[in-house]
Amino acid sequence: MAQMVAIGVDTHKDTHVAVALDALGGELDDCVIQATRAGYEQLLEWSRRLGQPVFAIEGSGSYGAGLARYLEQAGERVHECERPHRRDRRAGKNDRIDATLAARHLLTGEGLSCRRGDGSREQLRALLCERRGAVQARSAARNQLHALVVTAPDALRERLTRLSSDRLVATAARLHASPDGLNGVLRRIAKRVQYLTAEINEIERSMLALVRQVAAFLLEQCGIGVVCAAQLLVSSGDIERMRTEASFAALAGTSPVDASSGKQQRHRLNRGGDRQLNWALHVITLQRVRRDPETITYYKHLLANGKTRREARRCIKRALARRLFHLLRQTPLTT
Repeated sequence: MAQMVAIGVDTHKDTHVAVALDALGGELDDCVIQATRAGYEQLLEWSRRLGQPVFAIEGSGSYGAGLARYLEQAGERVHECERPHRRDRRAGKNDRIDATLAARHLLTGEGLSCRRGDGSREQLRALLCERRGAVQARSAARNQLHALVVTAPDALRERLTRLSSDRLVATAARLHASPDGLNGVLRRIAKRVQYLTAEINEIERSMLALVRQVAAFLLEQCGIGVVCAAQLLVSSGDIERMRTEASFAALAGTSPVDASSGKQQRHRLNRGGDRQLNWALHVITLQRVRRDPETITYYKHLLANGKTRREARRCIKRALARRLFHLLRQTPLTT
């Protein structure tokens, strides 16, 4: 029976570096491959010659996504590896050292997790990325439109300045050309906003179809819309990667950070974790504080006990992370 070989891979855009260790941590070999299908085949053949390979890939969700996908399709065991800690780099840093550290993580079992997976979750991740870019571009265009109205000629400024954002866009999109050319500029920017809005709506329709297919139960929860549901699915990945609800709270950046001093006992904002997941929980919290009777009662109880509004919302986010973790664990997903 072939012996187990730990293969650590440090990934980059054009090349990947792999180091192989035996079960006792002895170095067997190393190789450098191109980040192409031919390179992936070369790595797999090389690793199988050494024994029964198990892979730890740093950056399996970015530069290493193609390699991880290829190895999984070939039936190999693939783990996602954390980036090396600063303490592990006291002897220096290069691609070979990072690959060796990834392989050692396999032998110790530390800093490893299952990959977040592909399929519907990967499609949702791509749609969220596309939507984020479109929303940012639309906000920039709206800001340009408002800024140009401020400096427009008096007659045009008086006509547009008191309009709401949506009415301003609709009105500016109907402007006719003027001798100074400003009307044309405003019309083009407004039409850009309308185009981006249509794009965002199309993206959200695609997201809604995927979320209904994978986890329709999330949409039944108070305060969870399609964008927040998609972010929950993408950020959590395979929920089995996290053993406890505290792990999920740490991932979401909702676990409290002690900031007590003397008689003052308090916790401060946690700035760690997945900030997009934290944003989704924040949006859900705001909705539930307005619409969910149970959350409203808890919110008022926190305020009555001396919590500020911000501190009360953080407490609700922590409780919400606990509830969503158990909901995701108990309800099977359709992938």
